[in-house]
Amino acid sequence: MSNDKHDDLTGFIINPTWIVPVIPKDIVLNNHSLVIRGDKILDLLPQAEAILKYPHWPVQKLPQHILIPGLINAHGHSAMSLLRGYADDLELMDWLNNHIWPIENALVDYDFVYDGTCLAIAEMISTGTTCVADSYFFPDAMARAYSDNGFRAQVSAPVIQFKNAWAESETDHIQKALATFDDFQHEPLINPAFAPHAPYTVSNKGFEQIRDEAERLDIPIHLHLHETAAEIELAIRETGIRPLQRIFELGLMSDKLQTVHMTQLNDQEIKIITDTQVHVAHCPDSNLKLASGFCPVSKLISSDVNVSVGTDSAASNNNLDMLSELRSAALLAKGVAKSALSVNAHQALAMGTINGAKMLGLEQHIGSLEVGKLADLAAVDLSAHNFQPIHNPLSQLIYSATGHQVTEVWINGQHLLQNKSQIKCLKLDIDRILANSQQWRNKIKP
Repeated sequence: MSNDKHDDLTGFIINPTWIVPVIPKDIVLNNHSLVIRGDKILDLLPQAEAILKYPHWPVQKLPQHILIPGLINAHGHSAMSLLRGYADDLELMDWLNNHIWPIENALVDYDFVYDGTCLAIAEMISTGTTCVADSYFFPDAMARAYSDNGFRAQVSAPVIQFKNAWAESETDHIQKALATFDDFQHEPLINPAFAPHAPYTVSNKGFEQIRDEAERLDIPIHLHLHETAAEIELAIRETGIRPLQRIFELGLMSDKLQTVHMTQLNDQEIKIITDTQVHVAHCPDSNLKLASGFCPVSKLISSDVNVSVGTDSAASNNNLDMLSELRSAALLAKGVAKSALSVNAHQALAMGTINGAKMLGLEQHIGSLEVGKLADLAAVDLSAHNFQPIHNPLSQLIYSATGHQVTEVWINGQHLLQNKSQIKCLKLDIDRILANSQQWRNKIKP
């Protein structure tokens, strides 16, 4: 590309102290520039060379910052941010049956989902997340919130047996999901998926309908699976087989299946997952809080299973901070495997970036800082005293930083977070979001 093309000022240069591209793996670049033009990464090169190659392009200097791909939250229920702290310190089934599902039936509607999703978008942008795999009722409201605010999302339409505020039956869920997919098929930031809730809330007929429609549309299936030991015991009592075996026999196990939690796995099941190229979304903080069990992350990784990381909802976490989640994922993997070598800092960051992109089928577009990929990225400030001295910036990022140190975020080359506090989205009025959240709190309050 000639210099006269570079001089048209349609791009800009970011100069952090460190860049972690994720691909190639296991490297940290010092004093390099990332060059953005339009919505894509144009170049990655030493800063001195960037000045010569792009002499008139604006430069954003970020001293003592580490630049990474935008974080990808592999599992969430964003609208449930309005239920943050509503029913804490309970077992999963008590939490669902006696608290979450009743309040959802009473209050959840289009406005609840739109407002809750906007609240989650603000939190995710401010903590470095640029893409989420989201699942909740009224997926049309979710999709509208993401589209309005320039946020990338897999909008996973839920399917569940019982009647709720959004749909009357499994078939009604599926038909409404298909209508939502049609409405947003031309939105570049929105990708559709089916989200059957779990084996204990979806019938064989429902799974078969979902399988057939997903195959027809060539879209993923996002499924809570093997979340607790109680789920396994219930399935064996009612069906005679473990839930994963049932899903396998129904023909859902493939590289289009995104399984969530997976805390109860034996070696035979890990082999099935490996052979069928199923993805796993690991939610360490939510699993710990609900005492759901431990995903065998090291065993899965050693078997070449693609493992990503999600926060789950703010109702069971209680935040959407992916940097904090990656720290938990790395430490928990070491504890479960009884090996300090399990899930190093590079692997942890990959779980929160390129692995999530692979799960979503977007690895050719996002998840790493490679030339030609979309410019989804985040900058984290490591200048504070609690990060010093910096022997290894990536270790400081994974083991010391949280989303509070994120200062800049770009999605599709659009600068959505500036100077840590300025969130620039089309419809994201923080004062309005906070006021709406307070109104919902007053309605939710027992």
